[in-house]
Amino acid sequence: MSSNMSVVTLLTLTLLAAMFRSSSAHQASSSIGPQGEASNGGAADPAFPWSHLRLPSYIVPVHYELRLHPNLTELRLSGSVRVQVEVKNDTNWVVLHSKALNISNAMLLDHSMAALSEQVLPVLHHPGHEQVAVFSPRVLSSGHTYFLHLQFGAELTEGFYGFYKSSYKTGAGETRVLASTHFEPTSARKAFPCFDEPSFKANYTVTIRRSPEHIALSNMPIEKTVRLNEDLMEDHFATSVKMSTYLVAFVICDFRSVSATTSSGVKVSIYAAPEKLHQTHYALEVAVKTLDFYEKYFNINYPLPKQDLIAIPDFESGAMENWGLTTYRETSLLYDPRSSSAQDKLWVTMVIAHELAHQWFGNLVTMVWWNDIWLNEGFARYMEYIAVEATYPELHVEEYLLNVCFAAVGRDSLNSSRPISSAAENPTQIREMFDTVSYDKGACVLHMLRHFLTDEVFQSGIVRYLRKFSYGNAQNQDLWDSLANARDTTHITHLPYHNTCSEEDFTSGKFCYNDRQASKNAYLFAGEHLNLTAMMNTWTLQKGVPLVTVTREGSRLLLKQERFLKAVLPSDPVWATLQQGYLWHIPLTFKTSSSRTVHRHLMVTKTDSVDVGDQASWVKVNTDMAGYYLVHYEGRGWDQLTQLLRENHTALSYHDRTHLIHNAFQLIVTGKLSMGRALDLIGYLPSETHTVPLLEGLGFLGAYYRMLEKTAEHDVTQKLRTYILRFFGDVIDRQTWEDKGSVTERHLRSEVISLACDLGHAPCLRQANQRFADWLHSEGKLSLPADLTETIYSVGAQDERGWEFLLHAYTASPSETHKHKILSAMGSSRDKNKLSRLLEMALEGEVIRNQDLSTLVYLVARNPHGQQLAWAFFKKNWGFLVQKFQLSSFCIRSLMVGTTAWFSSAEELSDMRSFFQSIEEQASQLRATQVALDNVQKNVLWMEMNLGPLRDWLNRHIH
Repeated sequence: MSSNMSVVTLLTLTLLAAMFRSSSAHQASSSIGPQGEASNGGAADPAFPWSHLRLPSYIVPVHYELRLHPNLTELRLSGSVRVQVEVKNDTNWVVLHSKALNISNAMLLDHSMAALSEQVLPVLHHPGHEQVAVFSPRVLSSGHTYFLHLQFGAELTEGFYGFYKSSYKTGAGETRVLASTHFEPTSARKAFPCFDEPSFKANYTVTIRRSPEHIALSNMPIEKTVRLNEDLMEDHFATSVKMSTYLVAFVICDFRSVSATTSSGVKVSIYAAPEKLHQTHYALEVAVKTLDFYEKYFNINYPLPKQDLIAIPDFESGAMENWGLTTYRETSLLYDPRSSSAQDKLWVTMVIAHELAHQWFGNLVTMVWWNDIWLNEGFARYMEYIAVEATYPELHVEEYLLNVCFAAVGRDSLNSSRPISSAAENPTQIREMFDTVSYDKGACVLHMLRHFLTDEVFQSGIVRYLRKFSYGNAQNQDLWDSLANARDTTHITHLPYHNTCSEEDFTSGKFCYNDRQASKNAYLFAGEHLNLTAMMNTWTLQKGVPLVTVTREGSRLLLKQERFLKAVLPSDPVWATLQQGYLWHIPLTFKTSSSRTVHRHLMVTKTDSVDVGDQASWVKVNTDMAGYYLVHYEGRGWDQLTQLLRENHTALSYHDRTHLIHNAFQLIVTGKLSMGRALDLIGYLPSETHTVPLLEGLGFLGAYYRMLEKTAEHDVTQKLRTYILRFFGDVIDRQTWEDKGSVTERHLRSEVISLACDLGHAPCLRQANQRFADWLHSEGKLSLPADLTETIYSVGAQDERGWEFLLHAYTASPSETHKHKILSAMGSSRDKNKLSRLLEMALEGEVIRNQDLSTLVYLVARNPHGQQLAWAFFKKNWGFLVQKFQLSSFCIRSLMVGTTAWFSSAEELSDMRSFFQSIEEQASQLRATQVALDNVQKNVLWMEMNLGPLRDWLNRHIH
């Protein structure tokens, strides 16, 4: 028995012997409780041999033979699993995961399939750790192979995790049931007993029984189908590649598909409900092109013979990267050219690119543990942009990466943020790791690193990383070593692709890499040698985002770095403590008026300086926002840049112009820049022709308007409304009401017209009302501009007839994307009774699916007439929501932050604290609790600091 295993006393051994003699009675007594746990109320069986959340490492699964029979009529699952395991240390125990499963039989077999005992083995339960332990009367010897055989049953669960039930309605109104899986991060154990940790990779051979009217899908293709009787078929799937439990998947449904083949022969299929098959064709095109791109970029072939993508009617997140069978929310996979907007098309493209990137980052190479989930999600988020920019350049996806980094800064500037790589042990903590920090900050740090190392070295390094750790697991350090050891492939002699490299060498495509050639753990940057690990640890092992303050003194630019915080001021007593110990290695870039060159400097100390020459009239730091840091210009720096934008804004790239706008409006929360100077900076925007900086400026003004609209500050609200409509009048008037132009132009049109109608712009309201009336008269048959449909519906939803017709259209629409637009419009109603009705429908889950509940509550919360309704709904139904969705699920976290996002008063903040105190046992487990509080604290601070200055500035500019 391992030294890691808790000591089994003589008393415990006696108890086990008694249990073994009556194992059948023992298993019968381990009845299943309400949530499928053992009926001991959550306490572990007294003799349970393992006390840790993580499984022991001395039993390693090699292969699972999994047989399942999901009954879609009775909503029950029966199955068996035979796990081949290798034993590393002598032991009498096999400890693995199981949750909500009734294990009815357990056996251990030796390598020749002979049973180790003639009796059924006892199974002990530890519900709190979601573990079971099987006791062997004979010692399992180190170095030997054994087989664990378990029979089990369970209910097909409600919800969105494990092996769960979903359904859809046909056009004739018939409800059809399907079953699908979502295992990430810790829910494979709800479908079959398993070693449910990412480092326990194994092969899987799956067999599924189904009725003849259904099909079964899994990670691998079907090898054969056997008809067992008139009502039952059995599909045998090929054995999978070595993979983690969370990537196993199966779906039983009556869907249909369209298929195509990649250039390397991979069969790609898109599955959807039969009546939605016409919405699958764009996804098929994207998937084939994207797989082809990734195979070339990574220089590693996709290792499976097929890739299925399936639209699941009930799905909480956007999608899931199960190897060979990626699952999607319908809005993330289906595209209807008749009703989908340009942004809908972009979304589908990006989500598919994200999930297919995971087939390499996450599936082929998996993080060792969930603390490094960013190695999966940060990479997949960033690869979306690299892939789509290459395969669909007309979508201009590079314009949206800035928004990803701005979102990351928004979260990271609150003290409730966390390091990219953070401790996470229990399932609640693990689920919370799937957040803005892992996805968006992870992507932005990788973007910075790519620009720092160059595109060629970055690509070479990640190919090295993927090849070295294929079918295995990796940590942060492994990535840094692979990148530091990478070389620019344009300077490497081409070699034929055969065994010219030794085992110590690394082969990638036509290139042979050797550790002796590599500049290990160092890279030359602007003449400086760098320890890449030391640099990247400052970005991944500490939370926060740096603010670089620059001051011009003659030919020198003085630099100072500090932690950027938005909800705390330097005058606060905790300020010094929150700044203590923070230091980043910042790859600084800058441009000046006197040179077109991008200058580079690595800042590794709190203060530093660089030479910019005597002739420069302005300096712009963080060129194109390639770096993940903010910049404040002391002295005349902001004035010089404001003047530059007025006189010649194209002297800076659109990235730089957008970055300046973002930085300025971030800094006014901290008091480093006044509201007036930030508003002066965007004074050039009427002459701006690029969408991204225009939308950035409009976005801040629109956000201020929405925050003020919910307060009693009617005079400031009205003046801000007047200012926006006057200031952007020409931009508004240039927009047409048709789906024409590039994706960028259509995005601008959609946002500008939406804001104009929100602000009560009379021409906008007239046009929208007329189009809605025509659509109403046609009984919903008239085609509206897809990019403007949501705005038109929102205007029409303000009267009784329009709202009721939209509700009817919602129930009848076959497109989930179209339904989302309708739901958003209904949620904009000024009638509180209608908003309450929507919330109740979302709670019932019949008309409005449970998957859309958090979206609907957020839509009501952002409505000034619904903000308090949404908050009251959230408080009243907290218990039900936590029961329906997992505590740290995306839905619960979204509700917690989303319902309070627009709060801006001390009274609202106090109410939040009181409520969170009343649910302290649950709220204290969630980082989202403090995120919500910090966000509102930031809003309160903004109101205190900027309401007066905004009023004064508007008074000077509105006549």
